[in-house]
Amino acid sequence: MPRADVAPTPAAIARYHVARWIWVLGLAVLAQIVFPTGVTDLAPLLHIGVRADRQVLAPFDFVVTKSQDELQREADAVAATVRPIYEYRGDVFDSVRAASASYFAAADTAAGRGRDALVHASQQAEVPLSAAEADYLSKAEKRRALERALTDLFQRTLSQGVAPTLSADSGLEVIVRRGPTETPVSRSQVLTFEAYLQNAQTVHPDPGSSIGDVVYLKLVRRFFRPTLVRNDLETLRRRSELAAGVDRAKYAVRQSDVIVEAGQVVTGPIEEKLAALHGELMRRGAATSGSVGGVVGPLLRNVLILSVFWVLLFFYRRETYIELRQVGTVAVLFACAILAAAAVARMAPQHAELILLPFSAMMMTVLFNGRVSMIAAMILAVLIAVQPVFHDTPVLFLTFVGGVAAALSVKTLRRRTHLYLAVLLVGVGYAVSALALGLAGDWSTGELLTRALLGTANGLVSAALTFLLLPVAERVAQITTDLTLLELSDPSRPLLRRLSLEARGTYAHSLAMANLVEAACNRIGANGLLGRVGCYYHDIGKLASPQYFVENQTPSNNPHDRLSPSQSAEIIKLHVTEGLRLAREAGLPEVVAAFIPEHHGTTEIAYFYDRAKKQGGPGVRREDFRYPGPRPRSVETAIAMLADSVEASLRVLEPITPSKLEAAIEQIVKGRLASGELDQAPLTLQQLDQVRDEFVRALTGMYHNRIDYPESSGGITKAWQPARPAV
Repeated sequence: MPRADVAPTPAAIARYHVARWIWVLGLAVLAQIVFPTGVTDLAPLLHIGVRADRQVLAPFDFVVTKSQDELQREADAVAATVRPIYEYRGDVFDSVRAASASYFAAADTAAGRGRDALVHASQQAEVPLSAAEADYLSKAEKRRALERALTDLFQRTLSQGVAPTLSADSGLEVIVRRGPTETPVSRSQVLTFEAYLQNAQTVHPDPGSSIGDVVYLKLVRRFFRPTLVRNDLETLRRRSELAAGVDRAKYAVRQSDVIVEAGQVVTGPIEEKLAALHGELMRRGAATSGSVGGVVGPLLRNVLILSVFWVLLFFYRRETYIELRQVGTVAVLFACAILAAAAVARMAPQHAELILLPFSAMMMTVLFNGRVSMIAAMILAVLIAVQPVFHDTPVLFLTFVGGVAAALSVKTLRRRTHLYLAVLLVGVGYAVSALALGLAGDWSTGELLTRALLGTANGLVSAALTFLLLPVAERVAQITTDLTLLELSDPSRPLLRRLSLEARGTYAHSLAMANLVEAACNRIGANGLLGRVGCYYHDIGKLASPQYFVENQTPSNNPHDRLSPSQSAEIIKLHVTEGLRLAREAGLPEVVAAFIPEHHGTTEIAYFYDRAKKQGGPGVRREDFRYPGPRPRSVETAIAMLADSVEASLRVLEPITPSKLEAAIEQIVKGRLASGELDQAPLTLQQLDQVRDEFVRALTGMYHNRIDYPESSGGITKAWQPARPAV
């Protein structure tokens, strides 16, 4: 990115992003070039009545689908065969009988109190009566006759099922559902409201009385409720299911079938087959491979798929996106997977387990992390699967599982034996995915074993290539992996060996500090191995003048006693610049060399600054007694700064008690926070609390109480004193 202290111009921003996104276009073009297109001859779109100028054969199996109008007509015809469903409602029949009985019981009670009471009771039951009708109903024998007639009517009709009416789409039959039982019933046998009224006339209790007829019809209408109700939802569901089951295929064309002969006049079916073939070829990405659209379309498809990963880098892996070398490394690994897939596509497209996608996934896991590698494997699996040559193969599933298994298999790669585990996991991934496909596709046992063995061989080759090419990739991408860190932690390395021989106190301090930093880093999920190795090298600059640092001095021999405070401060600061020089000469990675200046940051060399002030010399400036920095910019270097101060403070704590130790650590952490030394480090307050707790836990274990062993048994007690030499 352009310098942070200078506002970048639009042109600079554009160049910055183009340099990273040009890889996407390059990879898309590579995929377009290396993969075989399959079918390259266009299917001619000939119209009815045209004479074909050449023979057209079907290059593969395909179907001619019906048009939307044809499908709709057939679906409507099939749906019309579904008979409407009517449900019998026994609860309605029971409620009608109960309402009728309740009304006549109320009428019996009201009739004894006079006509007005009967009219009022009927109005409450929604049966309006005139005075004459109330007089008629006040007679007990008339009420009994009406009640018996209604009960008989309900039993004849409502108990059998009465629909209010039948819809026009009922056809000749309907389905009557009674509980779980469904019975087809002729339309003419279904009772409706009209039939209900007709049945009411047959059981009329007093047909000769005009007033009785009016009262009877009022009661017949009042208590009618349909007991046969149409279930539109279920009817529609069954019709939809039947309509959805209409076969979309109109013709099935087999591979090598002659669609049209040379000189043959095109008919309707031939035109439909040619159009279907043309569409299928376009879907496979090969129909228009010689046209502008046939080139741009697949190219744009590849660009969009690859862009998903580059967007991921931009938003969620900015440290990789910023480094052009790392983006280029990612692109090269993508290209390796694409080229490997293209080779398999040309030689054995049916064996997708041979595609060396696991190699790219393993490399990205070791160089970056498992999350980036898994997503990259998924993107590559999709990119490979959409190529036309792989359309009829299970390449997506196999490469997806194999790539993800490879990404997870080397998440921790610190020993050579881990590569054997990676081979095993990749082989198991391919074997299980082949088993899943085989069970679904009825593969033979021999084919399952073949695919499992080929997948295991893929894992073996991928692991071997990873081990062989990883140093090259590290150097090109300027990434330090755990394997490199392990190599740097070897005590026989020249710088560490010099430190152990020429500055033994500093070496011991570095080892103690490394234990603290590694434990704290692991506690918060940081890179504990990087923290340990960085501590090994953080003070290598003291090799330039080890005797000027207190941990390497002998009693009563401090060379600073003969120097001014400013001179002493310069010597102390010099170990940072000297350390960076030695790191460059030894080829230490930047992430390790960063511990040298950042573990001090811009803190004060407080001892000599205080000494200079006490001497009262002119022109004492605080800035002259500060380390050059920069301040810690990573979690690991920030923890190293804290650990350095904590480990040094233990030398002045006498005696060391758990409470004093915890208070000292708390004081150091607060001091670094207050001074702003941790402002640039991506550490949260919660993580700082965890680091502090881990320091306390580790140091409490180191400085635990010990018991006195009797001197008589060769032990040492608190009161022991060395014997004075004989004179």
